[in-house]
Amino acid sequence: MAVSECPVQEARDQVLMPVPEDGNQMNLANHMSPTNQLPSPDQPFPLPTDRQKSSIPNPATGQNWVYPSQQMFWNAMKRKGWQWGPQDINAKDMEQIIKIHNANNEKAWEEVLKWERMHLKECPNPQLKSFGGKAQDYSPRARIRGWMGYQMPFDRHDWIVDRNGTEVRYIIDYYDSPTDSPASQKFAQLDVRPALDSRTAVWDRMKMAWYRLMYAPSISQLRREDMIREEMKRREAQQAAAATTTS
Repeated sequence: MAVSECPVQEARDQVLMPVPEDGNQMNLANHMSPTNQLPSPDQPFPLPTDRQKSSIPNPATGQNWVYPSQQMFWNAMKRKGWQWGPQDINAKDMEQIIKIHNANNEKAWEEVLKWERMHLKECPNPQLKSFGGKAQDYSPRARIRGWMGYQMPFDRHDWIVDRNGTEVRYIIDYYDSPTDSPASQKFAQLDVRPALDSRTAVWDRMKMAWYRLMYAPSISQLRREDMIREEMKRREAQQAAAATTTS
């Protein structure tokens, strides 16, 4: 039986991946790329095709979005022109890449929900309608940060959230993580906010700025909490390793 080039129909799941820039590779019905699970011709090693369901609800299906498999992610990178030498990447690297991708998306949705809590009475269950990658299209805020000497984001996504029938666009800028420790589980630093497309979004941004100014913890407090969490994880790992050795 031939493998379908359309998004997977089983359980009407849809894959959570950035929209490819080439419109010919896009399903116009849902703005998703084809869920290609076949190995590429020059692929040096096999990759798993299993996928993980996200916590992000999809209004088109009534279920949650599904993350790409390692094979789908590989194919997506190849379509974007990525090339590797024989020693540049291996199957273990792809496993880590997909974990980072999924963790970043989960964190982005958590940040979106923080904003959406301001509209809890209007819409208790916001959903992600669509999304797209705009890596080279820097947001105004990112450009201003760059002019001030701060690092530029390595990626940008625009997410369209369904707020009880109203489409709300969110901008997500991805920056390199401020910590090099894998134990922190912070693979990227995200700047998530509603785009200034409406008076409601402007008012939400003003309210959030006031809250952060008056109540949010300082950067030093956040860093101290990160250090404590990393130390606790390090000790737990040491204890687990010691228990394994003694047994």
